[in-house]
Amino acid sequence: MMDEFSFKTRQKAIEHFKTEKFDLLIIGGGIVGAATARDAVSRGLKVALVERKDFAFGTSSRSSKLIHGGLRYLQSAEFHLVFEALAERKHLMDTAPYRVKYLPFYVPNYEGDKKGRFLIGAGLWLYDLLAIFRTKEWHRHFSKKDLLRDIPILKEEGLKGGYRYYDASMQDDVIVIDTLRAAHQGGAAIANYVEALAPIWKEDKVAGFRLKDHESVSKDEFELKAKRVVVCGGPWTDELGSLLSPNWKRILTPSKGVHLVFDLKRLPLPGAMMMVHPQDGRIAFVMARPDLGTGVTIVGTTDSPAPQDPDMAKVNESDIDYLMDLLWRYFPSLRLTKADIISTYVGIRPLMNPMMNSSLNSSLNSTDEKKKSLQDISREYYIALGPGQTVLVAGGKYTTHRQMAKEIVDFTLKAWKISSPPGSPDAPPSTGASQTSLPVNSCMTAKAVEKSLQQAKEEGIKIPSELIERFGSKALDVIHFHNRDVTKDPEGFPCLAAQLEYTMKHEMVLHLEDFYLRRVPLFLTRADGGLPWADGLSHTFAKVKGVDTQEAVFEVFKLRQELSQRLLWKN
Repeated sequence: MMDEFSFKTRQKAIEHFKTEKFDLLIIGGGIVGAATARDAVSRGLKVALVERKDFAFGTSSRSSKLIHGGLRYLQSAEFHLVFEALAERKHLMDTAPYRVKYLPFYVPNYEGDKKGRFLIGAGLWLYDLLAIFRTKEWHRHFSKKDLLRDIPILKEEGLKGGYRYYDASMQDDVIVIDTLRAAHQGGAAIANYVEALAPIWKEDKVAGFRLKDHESVSKDEFELKAKRVVVCGGPWTDELGSLLSPNWKRILTPSKGVHLVFDLKRLPLPGAMMMVHPQDGRIAFVMARPDLGTGVTIVGTTDSPAPQDPDMAKVNESDIDYLMDLLWRYFPSLRLTKADIISTYVGIRPLMNPMMNSSLNSSLNSTDEKKKSLQDISREYYIALGPGQTVLVAGGKYTTHRQMAKEIVDFTLKAWKISSPPGSPDAPPSTGASQTSLPVNSCMTAKAVEKSLQQAKEEGIKIPSELIERFGSKALDVIHFHNRDVTKDPEGFPCLAAQLEYTMKHEMVLHLEDFYLRRVPLFLTRADGGLPWADGLSHTFAKVKGVDTQEAVFEVFKLRQELSQRLLWKN
């Protein structure tokens, strides 16, 4: 029987929020909050997690969609960060091979490049050594002829050769959902569209938060009591910090990252490729993703100052020009234009102010506002006590979310001098297995998928590869939903209405927007944004949620509004 994680589960969580006291309240439903919740329940802690919008709404669904060791961190000698990330990359590939896959990366070398062949080669040797054989193959040098054989669209003039090494691609927003479901299965009470309004003070400590349920008709407000509060707000960390203290001083130097998305047939690559801007030396990537829709190529990211309010971040003409200039430099024969762009997205990376001390307590009083180039700021994370003895988390990167979560929970327990819960601190109550051995999502393991495929074969069912890529062993459940549906699907998205039904019941989709933007790459990979299917999907939405036609029509209206905002760059 499938575990439910739906709007009904959410309502039950809201009821628990109002009546129970928790060990931990985690604010933030991105990858850091999700992983922290999962780690905490694995130790027997009673956990609540709230997210103001949908899960992975912010940075966690707007990344470059890579699991990588951080090759660029070698130039700042952050060897420990690279080593840790490469170990995590291997773990994720072993436990979720359909979520995280090897991706070849090409590094062309041109005459006049600041980083010559020897320097790049030395860095890649170090990268391979830090991986300790945990890679598909060693990097290799390519002659000009070899490189053009693999990437014939590459600019030939001035090309001296290059290199190929391996990192990995991933499905960022879906990994967040996988992790939250694992936390839910371990006993966590989880709800999206619940906003943290104000802390509840008990003497000099924060003992919970006043929350608002944005899905209730009356926008219900209530109190959630918890022994300790962990803030995993990502780009909104400073906003949440200002709720905790009137004397809050900003601790982030956030960076805006813009990505452009092209049809893979228009920008064809056998993997990913590194590009270096000739003026500022910044690195961007061109990343082929044949596994998304009918196949796309993602280009990014930029590194520019972000607005103080993350909600105000948008794709500007200058962002597009910056990346298009790079594409023209490396692929002039393609003659790409703005009209070739299928979609764009913008995310805010919550980078720590480089002048802040690693202790957030001392950094709160820092007045040093010296600046440092955004591309040079470390993606390392910081964990410390904040106002009211809350635990504040800043920085970090996707690849190392498991290790980061472990350190957050370790820090929280140590800060309050709490002994570990009964039993092994690494033993989830539901399974008894070591937390570090648990996959992100057991339905994505190769063994689970093989078992599901065998069952499908016995039932005489052929499962489309796109469903396996997205749902793993649960793809068969989607097929079973689809048997009740006869709609015509967009290319690359088989059983679309069934996918919506499944995600509403098992991935807490509350709105069509959640589905289009953070459960399947409809908007990301299609020039029409998937809008021609919106009316049809609204009927499935109404059926599953049990609402009338008027609410379903309103869902389509809200979806169109949101997508139009994301297409303002076209004007």
